[in-house]
Amino acid sequence: MTTSIRTEEMILNVGPQHPSTHGVFRLIVKIDGETIKEAIPVMGYLHRGTEKLAENLTYTQIIPYTDRLDYLSSMTNNYVLCHAVETMMGLEIPEKAEYLRVIVMELNRVASHLVWWGTYLLDIGAIGPFLYAFRDRETIINLFNEISGARLTYNYMRIGGVKWDAPPGWIDKAKAFVQYLKKELANYHLLVSGNEIFISRLTGIGTYDRQTALDYSLSGVMLRCTGENWDIRKNEPYSIYDRFEFDVPVSTDGDCMARYHLRLQEIEQSLRILEQALDQFPSEGEVIGKVPRVIRPPAGEAYVRIEAPRGELGVYIASQGKDKPWRMKLRRPSFVNLQILPSLLKGVNMSNMVAILGSIDIVVGEVDA
Repeated sequence: MTTSIRTEEMILNVGPQHPSTHGVFRLIVKIDGETIKEAIPVMGYLHRGTEKLAENLTYTQIIPYTDRLDYLSSMTNNYVLCHAVETMMGLEIPEKAEYLRVIVMELNRVASHLVWWGTYLLDIGAIGPFLYAFRDRETIINLFNEISGARLTYNYMRIGGVKWDAPPGWIDKAKAFVQYLKKELANYHLLVSGNEIFISRLTGIGTYDRQTALDYSLSGVMLRCTGENWDIRKNEPYSIYDRFEFDVPVSTDGDCMARYHLRLQEIEQSLRILEQALDQFPSEGEVIGKVPRVIRPPAGEAYVRIEAPRGELGVYIASQGKDKPWRMKLRRPSFVNLQILPSLLKGVNMSNMVAILGSIDIVVGEVDA
């Protein structure tokens, strides 16, 4: 005789909270027993109206606001705005400034992925990796503090170049860190990647295919984990990325484990770029080009995109030839990548929710811009 257990659906509020979801983010989950029937992301708790605020700010004044879009990757966000304005104005950037930009952006990519690695492991029950990740990230933070005067919101980029040159000895310190982390990554894998419990927690979880990724307009690791070889640094090179040799890590598994390995492989490739950029770094030259005293892009519009740590980061600017944008729109990778979450969570066990959510690598500052 077969008997069935009667269950009732229950609404569970995950958040709004900071732990696990890395920001003020709420997830309304409808569960039947331990199975998720429906998941609804709730955003907007940190909404600051950045795009609207920009309409009343000069282009230079907007730069610090981009710091707050992704507080784990401020250098990248600084750059995309400056790059958009420079594209509209046809400005020429000094070579030394381009090298400094690439160096700090790739260091920031490494720092961002280290935070993801440490917090992701912390979310699913491992404390040690978090401590090691933040230990190594601290070296990058110290380097940024020396070159920009800040530890989190750097405001280092300028339209036409960068704020100032690297201080004496900074390049050598960056070189030493690159060599250190290249060796330390092996310990990361030794500590975590081969762990049987960790492998069983991630393998085959949160899986989707290439077409689904394209339908949701996913980017970054969220796209490359399905076999799509797309990295804007390679496919549509900007700055001086076409001078460096590096690979684009790709997987066809499309699960949480694939996204885990791809981010660690991206750290390796960023270190390759850094090694080349630091060796080629020009000892002389200007760090900012010839820029008008008042920035006034010509009337028109432009959309510029770059490869940020979480995927495609784009800026659309509509100009009327004034010192302030008429309209500005941000294409934030976290906001777009998050759209697949209800589909990924539907029908899965509650125990896998954190593993799936963390694998998306959400920064709520991007979501709530």
